[in-house]
Amino acid sequence: MPDDTQLAPVLAPQHPIWAWADAAPLPPPLLRAQALWQPVRYRDLPGWGRDPLHDVWNAWLRSCERPAAPWGALCPQIRRLTLADAEARYVWVMRHWQPYRVLALDGSVPAGLLTGYYEPELPARRQRDAVHRVPLYAPPPALAAAAGQPWRTRRQIDADPQVQALLAPHVLAWLADPLDALLLHIQGSGRLRITEPDGQVRLVRLAFAAHNGHPYQSVMRTLLQRGEIREGTWEALRAWAAANPERLDELLWTNPRVVFFREESLDALAAQAGPRGAQGVALTPGRSVAVDREAVPYGTPLWLVSSGPVARLQRLVLAQDTGAAIVGAARADFFAGWGEPAYPLAAGLKQPLQLWALWPRAQPLPPLPGA
Repeated sequence: MPDDTQLAPVLAPQHPIWAWADAAPLPPPLLRAQALWQPVRYRDLPGWGRDPLHDVWNAWLRSCERPAAPWGALCPQIRRLTLADAEARYVWVMRHWQPYRVLALDGSVPAGLLTGYYEPELPARRQRDAVHRVPLYAPPPALAAAAGQPWRTRRQIDADPQVQALLAPHVLAWLADPLDALLLHIQGSGRLRITEPDGQVRLVRLAFAAHNGHPYQSVMRTLLQRGEIREGTWEALRAWAAANPERLDELLWTNPRVVFFREESLDALAAQAGPRGAQGVALTPGRSVAVDREAVPYGTPLWLVSSGPVARLQRLVLAQDTGAAIVGAARADFFAGWGEPAYPLAAGLKQPLQLWALWPRAQPLPPLPGA
């Protein structure tokens, strides 16, 4: 279990930068479409000064590949601090960035929630066989022709021969387990150990490319509401599926949303990072989070505090992704990494959350995209 509360202090409150930062005049609050940012002192951030900042600096460098205008000017300094020690980084952050508590629009403290997600790694085949019968698709031209309107439902895609014929040229790979396919659809990306027709096994990534325009419906919530499972976990879902194989399609069809993917090669370097998030940069395990972009702009450094049965977190993270279920001021999805080692943390995270945003001093928030 990650436990940031046990880390030794890197920067003590007696350091001169604390006195300077906490004596600086507080700026006015900043307003977002779905959040109020209330300026605070660094002493108000639980655990500030203990995070070693090494991993988050790598994530911050990635955000500098697609910087927002107000803080992009600081990216040359972020790059120059790549080889600096943690103390020098803290001094720079506290001098140049103002912390804000992320609150609800009415100024109240929201009931924050932290969940987790990860990049599954699954076996697959390039060609269908007697075991591998569940397709994963690239977007067909007909999806673009729908011009943003809902396209075929999951049931039609799975059971209508005409739709299947339309999609046949766009199959990327075949899986053995329909629940593995559902997992990829929910997580939005994944790694496949794919067996090619010549028998060679390649590691590739399937990244989110599009969806069919229908709303996501949780199949676990459906089973919970029916009283057919007692816990909303993947273990409970898989146990139910094993006991009710003849009913699995009917259950999956209660979720009409289908995700389409694009295949990306994974060389040794690319395999050391996660998929690209909504900001357009590769995600960093333990340091990238998905947020509501109407509450927090992409690329924003966030001081994240969350304590629960699977993690005690007090660390700097970067807002680099989003998700349909990530809505509200103090709401975040924590990228845990990839493969089986990341699964317990990703699956277990569902605990309270407090967020503080860091923003360049004397800089306004940018307008929303498209505003």
